[in-house]
Amino acid sequence: MALPRMLRRRRLWLYLAGGLVVLAGAGVLVYFTLVKAPEDVRNDDVEFTEEEPAPPPPKARAETFVWPIYGYTPDRARYLPEGPAPPFRRIWQFNARDLLEYPPVLAKGTLYVINRSGTVFAVSAKNGSLKWQKKIGTENAASPAYANNRLYVPSFTDGLVALDARTGKKLWSKPIPDGTESGPLVKDGRIFLGSGTGKVYALNAKGGGEVWTHQADGPVKGALAFSEGRLYFGDYAGEVTAVRVDNGKPIWNTGTAGATFGRAGNFYGTPAVAFGRVYVGNTDGKVYSFSARTGDLAWTQTTGGFVYSAPSAAKVPGTKASVYIGSDDGNLYALDAKTGDVRFKFDAGGSIYGGVSTIGRIVYFSSFGGVALGVDAATGKRAFKLDSGRYASAISDGQRLYVTGYSSIQGYVPKGKPSQDEGGRDSRRPSGKGDRPSKAKDPTDGRVPDRGRKRRRKVPVPKEDRPVRR
Repeated sequence: MALPRMLRRRRLWLYLAGGLVVLAGAGVLVYFTLVKAPEDVRNDDVEFTEEEPAPPPPKARAETFVWPIYGYTPDRARYLPEGPAPPFRRIWQFNARDLLEYPPVLAKGTLYVINRSGTVFAVSAKNGSLKWQKKIGTENAASPAYANNRLYVPSFTDGLVALDARTGKKLWSKPIPDGTESGPLVKDGRIFLGSGTGKVYALNAKGGGEVWTHQADGPVKGALAFSEGRLYFGDYAGEVTAVRVDNGKPIWNTGTAGATFGRAGNFYGTPAVAFGRVYVGNTDGKVYSFSARTGDLAWTQTTGGFVYSAPSAAKVPGTKASVYIGSDDGNLYALDAKTGDVRFKFDAGGSIYGGVSTIGRIVYFSSFGGVALGVDAATGKRAFKLDSGRYASAISDGQRLYVTGYSSIQGYVPKGKPSQDEGGRDSRRPSGKGDRPSKAKDPTDGRVPDRGRKRRRKVPVPKEDRPVRR
């Protein structure tokens, strides 16, 4: 017998309501599995080594001190325990005539600086005078490396070039397909670096011959970190890998999916290895901590923007073991190295893309607000400010501080300290002149370090993740 019309309509509405409930439930499921970025991870079972602070080394003379690579030590922890303390007095300035995206290295009283357009300068650390200069290619976005009186210079256009550090004479060059912006690591007669094609190289330091190569799944932009026989690096496929330093064979490989829609973000910055962990930032807005031994994920910490910055990992006396890292959201984060908890945030007034260095008790970095800054590692209070900066942080020889401005290097000593280092060709130039960014001369044009070089293959950063000029 046919159902009454009113009953049929009521049943139809029930079916429709049930269907809407099912669709809503599916929508919620899709949102939380694909659209919403994953929640942060905390895994307290992953091993952590609370390293006891080593006794401070004997104070080296500035003329013999070596800061040989980007990040200072092979683990790229970017920490010099002993260093000059602010307030400072500037004693010289050297104008590099173009953007300095990365800090110099330092060896035996000479700073080796590379500007964006590929000119290498050897500058006296004592007074800022120019010793020699050499043109290498047309584009550079990485620090050189120093070892055994040789300077190894990475380039987008000329691959890797070896120079005599004393004279600037070219010794050899090694073509790198698609170029490199990976600061070289030199150890035991070999050079290690990544490339735009994702190939990781181990080269002979004497002549540049290949010892081994490893192919990653995405471009390797950052420098490689070394610890206990292993090399660590991230890539643009969203993976972090550990390989054996002697043969390049993989030990572990860990993928990530920290962005929306289950996507993996890109690892651009150089990792730091400390406390039995690997620390590295990602364009998904998270900072990651992995076990250095197994690759197990210990924690993630979400920031308010993507993370290109290279971290500093340090246990400054009187503080917890910490990771200091910048974000596109304009904050410097001090994170508990074991748990990832935020110890403090410092508002830098602009996006922080460059690496961070801890020297003594001060954490140094630069921001797109146009300043170079130093904050106290314990309190997060500002201790230093230079009204010129963009990417690079400071380095030191334990006695003087060398700060990278927009296009200059400046030498500082603590105020009140007698110095015979005054002088240098540019030391009398006012701190702002010749070092202010202009739209016409700024190769970054407000974009991220991996911006639109059309000749290079790259995984594009999603439009919503690109920085906006502040």
